[in-house]
Amino acid sequence: MRKDTPPSRQAMATAAELRVLLGQLRRRLRDEASTGDFSPSQLSALRRLEREGPTTVTLLARAEGVRPQSMGATVSALQAAGFISTAPHPTDRRQTLLALTPACQAWIKAHRAAREDWLSHSIQRHLSPAEQKQLADAVKLLKRLAEPPAAS
Repeated sequence: MRKDTPPSRQAMATAAELRVLLGQLRRRLRDEASTGDFSPSQLSALRRLEREGPTTVTLLARAEGVRPQSMGATVSALQAAGFISTAPHPTDRRQTLLALTPACQAWIKAHRAAREDWLSHSIQRHLSPAEQKQLADAVKLLKRLAEPPAAS
């Protein structure tokens, strides 16, 4: 379908339902693996460091859309929790690189495993084998929706 073709009513209804459902599922997954006393901004910074690797406070602040001073406070709290370490920048000694500590990486891995464990048990408990197959097929379709657009 081309971008200038309006979506069908069914596509619009499905999109609305899917958006609500994904929000509910995300909240359920978050509830199943408590994130402790971390704020949403702290968790977002940790996810970005996990995804993109070591960076400076300034670049992390820019990526998160906050002021460097605000990110400095976020980073300080995460350092106090033992989740972020610092090291001198390899090419610019005036800067400091932030990275996840092994303790943080283990915490992320454990929380991710807890969410996946809850979800896999929930799938098995609530869905028949045929429905589980349907869900697996639907996941393939959702992956296609999540792919970046092809270059034209």
